[in-house]
Amino acid sequence: MATASRLPLRCWAEIDLAVLERNLHLIRASLPSHMRYVAVVKADAYGHGLPQTAARLMHAGADLFGVANLAEAAAIRELSPDWPILLLSPLLPDEDRYAVDYDVAATVSAAEEADRLDAAGRAAGKAVTVHLKIDTGMGRLGVWHEEAPALYRKICDSRHLKLAGVFTHFSSPDDDAAFTAEQRRRFLAALQRCPDIDLAALFVHADNSAGLETIEVAGPFNAVRVGLLQFGILPHSRSLLSQVRTEPVFSFRTRVGLVKRLPSGTAISYSRTHVLKRDSVVAILTAGYGDGLPRAASNRGHVLIRGRRCPVLGRVTMDQTIVDVTDVPEVRAGDEVVLIGKQTGAEIGLTEFSRWADTIPWETLCSVTKRVPRLYRTSLGL
Repeated sequence: MATASRLPLRCWAEIDLAVLERNLHLIRASLPSHMRYVAVVKADAYGHGLPQTAARLMHAGADLFGVANLAEAAAIRELSPDWPILLLSPLLPDEDRYAVDYDVAATVSAAEEADRLDAAGRAAGKAVTVHLKIDTGMGRLGVWHEEAPALYRKICDSRHLKLAGVFTHFSSPDDDAAFTAEQRRRFLAALQRCPDIDLAALFVHADNSAGLETIEVAGPFNAVRVGLLQFGILPHSRSLLSQVRTEPVFSFRTRVGLVKRLPSGTAISYSRTHVLKRDSVVAILTAGYGDGLPRAASNRGHVLIRGRRCPVLGRVTMDQTIVDVTDVPEVRAGDEVVLIGKQTGAEIGLTEFSRWADTIPWETLCSVTKRVPRLYRTSLGL
């Protein structure tokens, strides 16, 4: 009996690690030479697979990894015992000692967190590395910018804390340049009120992929957090790096399971939301919302079959999706179908796919489910 790993693929994602490495080099070359590269690999590296992508980003020279939780940090620690890691989310009280065990830099937003981590470091007999986060208007993590000097002083006075970085997060870099500039001003003003802070010895970061249009070469900033951009997706066209020719790392594919003819007037799929206006040939695909093809793409989306766009008909269902192939000759069961990616010169991009689902590329990538195998390409192919 064949094992699951040897069965033919019905739906899969392809991740091109050679392209990922090339993207990192292109982004780094486009930044000021003193800027350090913080590779954000949270949420399973945006659905690309954390161990595989982190290993390639290490090879390409990322300076620091940004993760969301300790499980992600542990996955990186299995690859390297000492590569710098920043936990971008808050620690739970019962997680503090594990941050020490994994040697993870913790984000500190409040005095209570500083006290807890200092106690964890004292119990372990070592200093805990931290980054001070300053809330300049996001309203999420971070100490409010007017109160940042007091928390900075508390960190400096704590015997078992080691300050390694200071940062903020922009709330609207893609659609509100004026407020982004105000957040940057608040951040810089807060730093100026921190006595004797040695910014040259710290990671000082505010900009992410979406905020790079407003990056300041001058001043204390010496690191950028790069997430979606390294995977070849521009958060918006006004990014500073919009001219960098990064390429998509991710593609999403399935297959034709059945081809059949139906007469005009036939209603398609659940709730009969589409009625055929002509005698048609339809293909039933072996993927649905259980794989990550969103239900919101019903009657809106397209797929590529034999390099031709084929519209989605009716509701996307859990395991199957119906498309119109009347105008595509010789479609057969087993044919490859592109949901996101390229096929014989045609392309469906991640951003277009996301628009059909009324969502953003970040969510789309994170929504491709665990039952979809990830296949990793190198420069030599799969």
